[in-house]
Amino acid sequence: MEKPAFLGAIIGWLRAGYPDGVPDIDYIPLFALLGSQLSDTDVNTIAETLASETDYGSAEAIRAAIKQVTNEQPNDADIARVRARLAGGGWPLAKPDLHSWPDAATG
Repeated sequence: MEKPAFLGAIIGWLRAGYPDGVPDIDYIPLFALLGSQLSDTDVNTIAETLASETDYGSAEAIRAAIKQVTNEQPNDADIARVRARLAGGGWPLAKPDLHSWPDAATG
């Protein structure tokens, strides 16, 4: 199934911010940050995309982080670290109007 353009852009930002892959320690703050701006369905789509591109252990860690983030909020320092990493990859610091993007930019 084709992803909406804004999800493709987010995955592109994640790849730019984490060219070597997302380290396990950043999964929970990353998905908490994404969850503050996206629907649960969108966050799960991103998580499944990342999981399908990585090894089994990392995929399981991503799925565990998604479950854990609903029960545990990361500390402010972790969120700031992940936000800075994503900003380095072009993530807009203001909440973007993600649903207004054209579907042509899927990634």
